[in-house]
This record gives sequence, C-alpha cells and structure tokens, in this order.
Amino acid sequence: MPSAATQDGAFVSSPRSCLTPRGNRKIARAIESSVRLSRLGSGEGIGDRTWAQKNVTFPFPRQMPCSPVFRGNLSGLLPLAICILIRWTVLAAAIGSVVALTPEQLISAPRRSEAIPNPSGNVALFSTSQYSFESHRSTKWWSLIDLETGKVSQLTNDSNVSEVVWLGSNDSGLLYINGTNPDVPGGVELWISDTAHFAQSRYKAASLPASLSGLKIANVESGDIHFLVYGQSYGNGTAYNEDVAVKPHSTARIYDSIYVRHWDTWLTTTFNAVFSGVLKAKKDEKSQTRYTSAGPLKNLVASVKNLESPYPPYGDSSDYDLSADGKWAVFKSKAPELPRANHTASYIYLVPHDGSQKPRAINGPDSPGTPKGVRGDSSSPAFSPDGKRVAYLQMADISYEADHRTLYLHTIGSNKTNAALVKNWDRSSDTVKWTADGKKLIAGTEDRARGKLFLIPADAGDDLVPSNFTSGGTVNAHHKLPDGSVLITSSSMWSSWTLSIANPEKGVTKTLFSANKVDAELHGLGPADIDEFYYKGNWTDIQSWIVYPSGFDKSKKYPLLFLIHGGPQSAWLDSWSSRWNPKVFADQGYVVVAPNPTGSTGFGDKLTDAIQNNWGGYPYDDLVKGWEYVRDHFDYIDTDHGVAAGASFGGFMINWIQGNPLGRKFQALVCHDGTFVADAKISTEELWFMQREFNGTFWANRDNYRRWDPSAPERIQQFSTPQLIIHNDKDYRLPVAEGLSLFNVLQERGVPSRLLNFPNENHWVLNQENSLVWHQQVLGWLNRYSGIGEKNSKAVSLDDTTVPVVDYNP
Repeated sequence: MPSAATQDGAFVSSPRSCLTPRGNRKIARAIESSVRLSRLGSGEGIGDRTWAQKNVTFPFPRQMPCSPVFRGNLSGLLPLAICILIRWTVLAAAIGSVVALTPEQLISAPRRSEAIPNPSGNVALFSTSQYSFESHRSTKWWSLIDLETGKVSQLTNDSNVSEVVWLGSNDSGLLYINGTNPDVPGGVELWISDTAHFAQSRYKAASLPASLSGLKIANVESGDIHFLVYGQSYGNGTAYNEDVAVKPHSTARIYDSIYVRHWDTWLTTTFNAVFSGVLKAKKDEKSQTRYTSAGPLKNLVASVKNLESPYPPYGDSSDYDLSADGKWAVFKSKAPELPRANHTASYIYLVPHDGSQKPRAINGPDSPGTPKGVRGDSSSPAFSPDGKRVAYLQMADISYEADHRTLYLHTIGSNKTNAALVKNWDRSSDTVKWTADGKKLIAGTEDRARGKLFLIPADAGDDLVPSNFTSGGTVNAHHKLPDGSVLITSSSMWSSWTLSIANPEKGVTKTLFSANKVDAELHGLGPADIDEFYYKGNWTDIQSWIVYPSGFDKSKKYPLLFLIHGGPQSAWLDSWSSRWNPKVFADQGYVVVAPNPTGSTGFGDKLTDAIQNNWGGYPYDDLVKGWEYVRDHFDYIDTDHGVAAGASFGGFMINWIQGNPLGRKFQALVCHDGTFVADAKISTEELWFMQREFNGTFWANRDNYRRWDPSAPERIQQFSTPQLIIHNDKDYRLPVAEGLSLFNVLQERGVPSRLLNFPNENHWVLNQENSLVWHQQVLGWLNRYSGIGEKNSKAVSLDDTTVPVVDYNP
C-alpha cells in the first residue's frame, strides 16, 4: 500500500504495526513485543480468536484519525459518539486481520540441525542458527537435549565450532571441527572435548590443510579413530585451499567439454573428494586417552580419473559412509566413462579407508554384482552394522533424474548379483539406514505428500509392502538408539523442528520438542492451520493442501492463493520451508491451495512419470480442475480475487497459465525462475533433464518443445494478467535471460509487470536480507491485486522494500 501523506496525524502501512503514526513506530514495536510476551505467557495461539479479543492492543494516539481514508485530525469535526464508533470499527477490522507469521518472523526464527544421540541414547546434540534483522548477522550455538525429559541445555556458543560428532568411546566425549586454523590460512582443525566441561577440557587433535567438512568417524579396535571428511581437490589428490592457492593473472575460462557451469558455479579443474585420516590414541601422564594426528590425509577419490564425491550441487556427507570397524569407505560418484551433462548414471565405490587400493564400483557396468539394465543414479550408501554389506538406492534409467529408486544390498567380497528388495513397491525412497541389529532397514520415503519412515526386512521379497511407522510431517533425519527405537528429526507446515522417538514396530512413542511450542516466532501455529482434500483431475484423483490464515472464520471469504510447485517431479510436502512457506502466504489473509498435480512424487510412479512430454497437458488440466473444484466446493474461498505463484517448473506453469484461459481467472501472477522460451532450454546445464522430458534434443524433436512453449505468439497475444518476475544472475539451471525475455514481452504488451533480480542468488534466494525483499515484493505484488492490501493494513506492501525501483517510463 502506498505511503500516506506526511502531515500531522497521517498514517502509514507497516507489516509490523497497524494504522501507526510515523512518530509512534517505536512505541508500536514495544507494545507489539509486550503483546507477544503476553501471548507466550497465556499459552494461547494467535489463531485463537479469544486471544485476539483479550490481548491485542494498539498504540492509538490521543487525536487519532477515525479511518485510514481520512488523513487529517477529525476529533474536532465529528461528534464524540461517531468518533468512538469509528475507532471501534477500525479496531475490529485490525483484530480481524491479525498476521501470525510474518516474513521477518519466518526468516529470523531459529533453524536447527538434526539431533544426533550419544552412544547410550540418553542425550542428543544439535545446532541452532538464528538471523537478526537488528544486527544483520547470524549467531549459532550447540545444544544438548535430554532424551528422557526433553530438557535443552547449551553446550557452546563458540562460533568457530562448525561440526560436532560423538567420540563414541564414552557418552560424553566429542570430536568437532574448528572452523579456523591459525597455522594454515583457510584450513580447519579437529578438536576433542567433553559435554561436562566443553571449554575447559578441549584440545586440538589435528590440523587439516583446507576447508574440510562432513565429518564421519569410527572407533577401531586399537582405540584409534578413523575419520572421513570432504573438500575440494586438485587432480593430483592434494586438498585445494582457496586462501593459499596460486591465482592466474587472467580471468579467462577455457572449456573443451560440458559441463561448463553447474547450478551456480563455473567448473574449474578442482573437484570434490573424500579424504580419510586417523587420530592416534595414547595415554597421557594421568592415564587419560588423548588423540593426535597420525599423519597426512589420504584422498580416496582422485586415483580414478573423473570421479567426484560428494557430487554437486546437492551432494554432502550422505554421499559416503564409513564402516563401523573403520576398514572400509563407500562413496557415490557420477559415472566416469559417460558425459556428465547427458546422463544421470552414478555408481557406489568401495575403497579401503587407508587408500591402499583404488576405489572400485560395486554396481558399475563391469561390476559382477550389477543387476541387468540398472544404470541410473545411485545414492544413500550405508554399511551394515557388521560392515559386511552395503545398502544403497539406484534408479534404472540412465537419463531420468526422477526414476524409481530401488533398494539394493551388496555383500562385500561376493560376486553375486546385488539383491533388490521390495522391487515392486510403488514408492521411491530417498534415504536408507540399517537398524541396530542389522536385520532390517529403514527407508525414508515420500508417501502422499508426507515424508515417512518405512521398515524393510533385509531379506524382503519383491512383492512385500513395507510398513510405515511415522505419520504426519516429513522426516528430515533419523538415528538408531540402543534399544532399537529411532530418534527422529522432522518438520511440518506448522512446525520447523520436531524431535520424537519412534518404535519401528509401534510408531511414535514420545515427542520431545516442537518448535511451534518453543519459538516465539512460531508460537500459535498448529495442525489446525492445514488440511487436505482430493479432487478428480485429468485422469486420476489429485491431492491438494489447503492452508488457513490465523483467525480463520468459515463464515467469511478469503482470496485464493494458488501455489504451484517446481520439479516438476516434486511435491508440496507437509514440511517446513524458509523460502516457499504456505503459512506466511496464508497469514496475509489468503486461503492457500497447493495441489500436487501430474508429475508429483509420493503418489506412485504412474503419476510422476505421466508428465513426460506433457508439461502443458495433464498438469495444466489438473490445475484447472483444482481451481474449479475450489470455486464450487469452498464457500469461504474467493476465487474472483485469486492470485497464483510458482517457481521453476511452477514458474513455467505460471507463464503457461498466463497464455491460456486459466490466466484470466487470476488477478495477479508471480513467476520465480521459470522457463519462457522453449528453444532456450538448451542453455541449461543438466541436458539430460530437458532431453528426457521432451523425448530428445530440441533440434531433433523441436515440435515436442514448442508444443508447450509459453512464448508462442498465439499465447503471448493472451497475456494480460499483472505479473511479477523473479530471476537471478547465478541461476544456471534456468539462466536469467529467461526472466529478462519474459519481462520484455510483458512490458511490450503493456501488461503491468515488475522484474526482481538478485545478482548474487542462484535458483533459490538464500541470503536473509534478500529473502526479506523477496517476500516483500512477492507478497506485496499479490496483495496489491487481490485486494488484501486495501483490506488489511498490516499486510505486506511493495513499499516496505527500501531498495529503490528503477523506472524510466515517461
């Protein structure tokens, strides 16, 4: 909403305050803080209308304008009774537009890591980071949580502590990476400490030559510690350290093969590699065990040309594992014999921890254990507790990144074909771990818009249907406990971090921590904020989430906000997001509808696969039918003032909708990093993706690309709905020219439009300050055209952004 005039008594719109005079903003913030504290003390949620009636207070000045329409001081012009009546009308309207989760709260809410239990399973450690818009920096600290009582205590707030693992030899010993190294600029150190006296008992055990991370350890029979870390490597196996590397005088880049760039990075001659090391145990004069470095690190990857692990852009320590006895390591790498940009094929490599042998693929094209016809992406390698077997997931198709993942077991030293488990199960797992007894495996798997854990016997046949032992939300990580139960870190649409314990045979038995009950920023959120429904799509039933604003009242009407997910082989899950969070959108005053149309994952392979060469077909029809279902079945949703937004494939779909009849049903559209010109898809980096989605190259199968081209002249002629475009310079998945082309067309067509660009962001907007601007512009754009900006004075406005708008229109 535009700023009001600056004369005495004028009011301005602010996302933090309602109808607040310019001079009283500090007072407003102070009172808002006291309201938040009162809310925390009462235990009532902001979505509770009783709370709103009892506790909301506003800093009305002595001479308050009776309505935001009136800019002057009217107290002397109107009878007292009328003024009081108008004041109460304004107050009632303000109460009805309470915003529970603002962009600032979302971005500055604590963000926690997975919780990792100690050997006895009575305590777990985790990290927390939090950004402050006052100091404009993040702070990080490590905590312990008692797994019996749920009590949390701080371990350390030392900002140099970047990773911590349990030492394993006892219940309180810790090994951590110190992010600085005074002896080696750009290097890190390994330190030993204890939970009882973290600062007092710590000492340096090793100096590492570069910025290494992803620490995994094993306690070996001798008492030593074997460990793995990863970082950048030169071709000769030496760790790459940017701080001390010799820089060429020229900035030129020269390439003879693709990739040239990947995700947000131009490729160089360095690459990711897994390094192994040993900490030697010895007794000191007090008979206490102390650890020191046993020598330089060994590069486990570089001895075979073109291997790389973890594999970017998403690769991390889940791409490798260390056996419990410390003798073996496994890691994932792209197939070294195939062009990287044209295939998804990757293998799992087995290598001695000491690097005494070259790594060998256990499922490569020449491996005796490789199942026939299985050449796709491999992932999630995990040693069995006895170190004799390796579990992993693999796709069959060599160029389909969303192919079905099958669970395989490889027996070390065996030439038998790797055994496939539950091969006919119509779900595709993302992660796999062994149970403590080594008799079963736990697979993290999407299922009906949730991320669940399933129990699979290690001797399961093809037709067995695994049993699920979690329910709502999405599991982010899990760790086995000594009694056979599992410590689960999860999230949901209404809680950023939940810690619970589950028994694989009985389900969740205890919830230890829920962020929405602890964090002031999330307080009041709960399962009542969301629901789901199914409707008949183009060819099958389609699931959709529905997210309500705080203070939701079924007897009222709320504008529709239609969210379209990316991928396209992805899904809106019951999980927390700090980027596309449906609750933040809803709390502007919308009812959010987030469908999972054709192409979505977690509902069976048929739904996922049916989007191939069909981008503007089934998925578009599913969305049209979803919109019609909402219009016809939800009286409290106002589709006449609806808006829509999407990113990546969702951005493509927004552009497709703009040129089709559904585009006329929305008042505004938002496209984040979406494709626009069909032939421009060749500018992406992972060529296998487009070539698989459209059944070939764009020069051999151009009709397939142009069939679903939003930039076709007959579609551009339909463009008329106001549209915001976000596209970033470091997005090499869908280069920025796509956004610029779209903006040019909209401007030339005279369609109200705005371009938001971040030169230092990739396909996602991750910097907190940039994220705030993103939310202000996206929500402000939607609010302007949906009518929310006029009805809700606390709603986000385009004018909340302090970055100047460049406008050379005459």
